Amino acid sequence: MTVTPNISISDGNLVVHGKTILTGVPDNIILTPGNGVGLVAGAFIGATASHSKSLHVFPMGVLEDLRFMCCFRFKLWWMTQRMGTCGKDVPLETQFMLVESKDNSESDQDDGPTIYTVFLPLLEGQFRSALQGNENNEIEICLESGDNAVETNQGLYLVYIHAGPNPFEVISQAVKAVEKYMQTFTHREKKKLPSFLDWFGWCTWDAFYTDVTAEGVDEGLKSLSAGGTPPKFLIIDDGWQQIENKPKEESNCSVQEGAQFASRLTGIKENSKFQKKCQNSEQVSGLKHVVDESKQNHNVKYVYVWHALAGYWGGVKPAADGMEHYDTALAYPATSPGVMGNQPDIVMDSLAVHGLGLVHPKKVFNFYNELHAYLASCGVDGVKVDVQNIIETLGAGHGGRVSLTRSYHQALEASIARNFPDNGCISCMCHNTDGIYSSKQTAVIRASDDYYPRDPASHTIHISSVAYNTLFLGEFMQPDWDMFHSLHPAAEYHGAARAVGGCAIYVSDKPGNHNFDLLRKLVLPDGSVLRAQLPGRPTRDCLFADPARDGTSLLKVWNVNKCSGVVGVFNCQGAGWCKITKKTRIHDESPSTLTASVRVTDVENMAQIAGAGWNGDAIVYGHRSGEVVRLPKGASVPVTLKVLEYELFHFCPLKEISSNISFAAIGLLDMFNSGGAVENVEVHMSEKKPELFDGEVSSELTSSLGDTRSPTATISLKVRGCGRFGIYSSQRPLKCTVGSIQTDFTYDSATGLMTMTLPVPEEEMYGWPVEIQV
Repeated sequence: MTVTPNISISDGNLVVHGKTILTGVPDNIILTPGNGVGLVAGAFIGATASHSKSLHVFPMGVLEDLRFMCCFRFKLWWMTQRMGTCGKDVPLETQFMLVESKDNSESDQDDGPTIYTVFLPLLEGQFRSALQGNENNEIEICLESGDNAVETNQGLYLVYIHAGPNPFEVISQAVKAVEKYMQTFTHREKKKLPSFLDWFGWCTWDAFYTDVTAEGVDEGLKSLSAGGTPPKFLIIDDGWQQIENKPKEESNCSVQEGAQFASRLTGIKENSKFQKKCQNSEQVSGLKHVVDESKQNHNVKYVYVWHALAGYWGGVKPAADGMEHYDTALAYPATSPGVMGNQPDIVMDSLAVHGLGLVHPKKVFNFYNELHAYLASCGVDGVKVDVQNIIETLGAGHGGRVSLTRSYHQALEASIARNFPDNGCISCMCHNTDGIYSSKQTAVIRASDDYYPRDPASHTIHISSVAYNTLFLGEFMQPDWDMFHSLHPAAEYHGAARAVGGCAIYVSDKPGNHNFDLLRKLVLPDGSVLRAQLPGRPTRDCLFADPARDGTSLLKVWNVNKCSGVVGVFNCQGAGWCKITKKTRIHDESPSTLTASVRVTDVENMAQIAGAGWNGDAIVYGHRSGEVVRLPKGASVPVTLKVLEYELFHFCPLKEISSNISFAAIGLLDMFNSGGAVENVEVHMSEKKPELFDGEVSSELTSSLGDTRSPTATISLKVRGCGRFGIYSSQRPLKCTVGSIQTDFTYDSATGLMTMTLPVPEEEMYGWPVEIQV
């Protein structure tokens, strides 16, 4: 018997699990099985050329009539999603692609299991690969160094391919295989997550932009705390640093979203807006004062500050006083053809004229270490490192884009490790594989373009972009869905998305401009949040739909809590990035009201959460509707949404306690992520034999039994937070205690919903012991 590999090139076809994925594979394309480099599965695609060059485009084969989704950089900094069925639909700068096919290896019929094939373009040596399509439906590998002096005529490990029947496992296995092979980055599961993720935060950016001041920081913290949603982490964004002041007519610099792109850093300390004026002659750090005030007066736990990977937007000013030892030199960015073919960027227009002050890569650790050591001495806990992808455009003379990026990332991570012990770093404007495949430590990544409060086209595509980007980015770091405004027409939509995203939750409200009713659905009185356990990703049936553009699909995002699953459903239709106008725009002014359905199996890990012996039945709780439905295995619940509407469904596995008693813990009913409040569920069967029922008792009789029957079991819960807490019980519970104190509850015999009120705990992150006798 001949065992054929699952991935092979045969007669000019790339065949995966018996299905042809690509046809017309050229002779210069080389397939290397993963076991050749010690991997269990998968394969690498390479290519050879007749001449050495710094940029090659290698056709890889023709893709036709197979659904795919991909993540591509629509501009230098950020990725978004694109769906299609053929090679010409694959955009420039594609960094991740998932293809759907049927497995025909066992029969001639097209009814085998669905097989998912992931394509990961990689870094090899000093070169970086990306995918793109052409008019002949060929998928091409674009291989480039970013330095005309760095050339090659081949690459053997340019794209990694992995396939299997579970798309989420396939993606994770592929990234872990590449991690083992490359040894230049680390998977998210191995990284230390910074502690701020579990606390509510406030960022100064959309509140003040670069006009942020020490007084503004104080006002913002005071304002949010006064409404009962105290921020426990603070990001002081762009606007605190010392930068050169150029007259506008002299600088001729472009300004977008408040950032001064041609300006350069002139010192590592805070600017005059943050400097502390003292009556005596003592030198007091103004930044230290702001941090101390935030922590002491407003009980902030973590303070992060912003800086660019190059120091500032325009880098570091060459030979600035006290910064001469960084050997900074002016460099002029050269953008890759793929990025140029997508969206032009005003930042690059500015820097192409004025240049960027690039710290020498051999001195960049000293720069970061001195900057971060100063920040740490002021009590700062971490940094938001922005404008990262600028480095890929400056590789000429430094061994190319991969070499320069890796030098900067290694220096950055070494400095973070030395100065911020909680791994305090948020990566931003960083969606290039040069950096992603060079990250061994950084654990939080902004997952899409910014939240733009004033751009109506941005809100729906923001949600869908984060969800699809997370399929890729979530394997490397915990995705960050960005700040938002709580007082805004789309605020609930954004808030609900973040609740299901497993991400940090923070706002950028102006002081006094808050919707506390909304914030209290996200934030507990102690300032903590109910964060879901995983990066939130699209459900399996959404992977190849296009919920931003197809006019028919709703976006479903799944996640898990410790004892339940959650699915957020969003109408994201009507806007997206346009390849013709090369910008994000509204393409449908009045998107349709759409209907979809949700089911337990939308939550991929549900059986694992439910534990052994679960029969597949669940209770589903709809956050907006307030409805509680008992859902048999295989059944679904419909949902209908207008554009910018959402619903959150909490799936709670049903525990069969006896033939006629079943139970499920739902959670805090008024919180977006209700099930995030339930930390643990245990069932203790009573030793005394309970009265027997035949399971056909009417709800009226069940309700009237009251205390006349002995308890069948005691359910012990550990629950975080306060407010209305709900559980499902098929019979009216006999007794409930919270923290050993008997507690009143209501019971709706029609739905089985039992509701009680949890008091506000005195301790932070306190887990109430709750016992329910049934």
